[in-house]
Amino acid sequence: MTAHYSAHEDVAVITLDNPPVNGLGHATRLAIVEAMEAATDDVRVRAIVITGAGSGFSAGADVREFGTPSATQQPSIHTVIAALESSAKPVIAASHSLAMGGGLELAMGCHYRLVTRGAQIALPEVKLGVLPGAGGTQRLPRAIGLEAALNMIVSGRVVSSDELSGSGLFDVVVEGDLLTGAMKFARQAAERDELPKLRDRRIDHVSPDAFLQFAHHTVAAASRNFPAPLKCVEAVRACVQRSFDEGIELERKLFMELMNMSESRALRHAFFGKRAAAKIPDLPPDTPVRTVTQVAVVGAGTMGTGIAMNFLSAGLQVTILETRQDALERGVAAIRKNYDDNARKGKLTQEQVEQRMSLLTPTLSYDDLRHADLIIEVVFEEMGVKESVFRALDAVAKHEAILASNTSTLDVDKIAAFTKRPHDVVGMHFFSPANVMELLEVVRGEKTADDVLATVMSLARKIGKTAVVSGVCDGFIGNRMINQYLRQAGYLLDEGALPEQIDRAIEKVGFAMGPFRMLDLSGNDIVWAIHKRHAVERPDIVYSKTTNLLCEMGRFGQKSGAGWYDYKAGDRKAYPSPAVNDMIVQQSRDIGLERRVISDDEIVERLVYALVNEGARILEEGIASKASDIDVVYLTGYGFPMFRGGPMFYADTIGLYNVAHATRRYGKGYRGEAWQSASLLEQLAEVGKSFND
Repeated sequence: MTAHYSAHEDVAVITLDNPPVNGLGHATRLAIVEAMEAATDDVRVRAIVITGAGSGFSAGADVREFGTPSATQQPSIHTVIAALESSAKPVIAASHSLAMGGGLELAMGCHYRLVTRGAQIALPEVKLGVLPGAGGTQRLPRAIGLEAALNMIVSGRVVSSDELSGSGLFDVVVEGDLLTGAMKFARQAAERDELPKLRDRRIDHVSPDAFLQFAHHTVAAASRNFPAPLKCVEAVRACVQRSFDEGIELERKLFMELMNMSESRALRHAFFGKRAAAKIPDLPPDTPVRTVTQVAVVGAGTMGTGIAMNFLSAGLQVTILETRQDALERGVAAIRKNYDDNARKGKLTQEQVEQRMSLLTPTLSYDDLRHADLIIEVVFEEMGVKESVFRALDAVAKHEAILASNTSTLDVDKIAAFTKRPHDVVGMHFFSPANVMELLEVVRGEKTADDVLATVMSLARKIGKTAVVSGVCDGFIGNRMINQYLRQAGYLLDEGALPEQIDRAIEKVGFAMGPFRMLDLSGNDIVWAIHKRHAVERPDIVYSKTTNLLCEMGRFGQKSGAGWYDYKAGDRKAYPSPAVNDMIVQQSRDIGLERRVISDDEIVERLVYALVNEGARILEEGIASKASDIDVVYLTGYGFPMFRGGPMFYADTIGLYNVAHATRRYGKGYRGEAWQSASLLEQLAEVGKSFND
């Protein structure tokens, strides 16, 4: 049973027990209704308490049922809430730790609500591209006021129960044992003549129509490409302008409309993809993890200091190593400045800043890394440099210390071979800025031990990262695919496009940044180095020469004040560069290619389908275990538009037949060898299946 019934003299207790977060799946809903019937039929019972076992009251719908018939099977969540609200005996929701989504809606259907201090309260459905569908848009404004409720619903943000005490949502904030307090309150409620219902409350606001009009304009401007926030405003408007029952009817209608929209499907795909990324098919869930309390970072540059901050913020001791005192001091100062900036913005207290800085130990000596449980190398992306560092680490690191490389493209197996402990070596590819970006690409070497992989995945959760496991190949998942994307961008320059047109076209469909603005931000010299390395190691890959010519002009991007675009002092805005555009046009002449007009549609197809085709190869080779892992990498690390669900999901939406047809067509054009279709793409297209089937 996922909900238990017990009678304590004159008070019945219904305890939700569906780990991990008491999801309101069909079995739980059925058990609640049956328990309510038992309490109603028991003449000794005068009041009913509903609470949650384990980690919280309830986080709402059971995500395992999303999109399945069980999600709407009777009794539905609406039926359950109706049973609570219409009970002739007082029903008291006793919430602890968290009450979110359908869990909060369930509580709002009760006559009274009790809560513990610090509980997490939210209606986060908008983050899945839908809106609260079980009365949340109608009851929450009646509980906490129109403006506060709309802000919570539209943002999906989590609010502490302390912030909501006295708002009208909770009757009592319980100190001490929750169940004891709830049973005492229940007996007092049983003595009262009335059973209050949130649905009967009036909404008190000076000018609701004017506020809702203002909210509509504000939300519309902020939620382009995401339909759910505006639908939330429409549903909340109904709680002011219509009866409760009419509002509930509209809420359900809007919920179903959103459920069927591509944007909602994409957001749900991303949500489930992040969860699935933590599940590694051949790694048993009970794999032991190593204890990690002390972390060392080799390299105090921008990336190294960002990586160090992740662990400092999680309360772990960090030793940071540099080879020169001035570089070490700059690194420590950068960490201090970042934390001080957060304190000025109110994100941290000064006490928290000092506490985190106290965990940091700067050093110039490898000997000071002897006690580290995890050592992360963050040095120049060149195999000779990596070799010297890993040989030094092998000599000083303690037994069972994990040795990790932050390499973004190099062979982790070769790096592991520089040590006598390849089973302890793993790739941990952070993304810049490392203290902000969500993605962590975990590269599993041929000899990486299971407990090393399990430990790193566990640590990723602790430092707030979404970790995706990749096998070993040039560039792993993300950079291997982006290389083909950038390769096509270069070919488009050769054929007739200019950087500003390409960036504008891809940004118009929702990308955070076009390829050339991205390169100027990250550094064109990084790509130049890859091209030079591939000229030796991968002569089969031919690139446009425009990147080399750009770098030979000294235009490395924003850091040098000029790249594909011109930049002004103190201004990060990208200005089209006549000099660069002239170089591109001249390069077309030099290779004997007549420039042509290229449509925005072709630009988008070639860039995105290049990602998709290489992603299919990555799946074929087992570098990624599932298509959703690739989507998560691109959604969390590369600025792929969230409302499109990632490159593989987007391809599924377009139809793999259409994608395969386009790759064959482009394969007949300029540099067509880059368009050899992945066999997996062709196979799935032929049988009408999708990557995410």
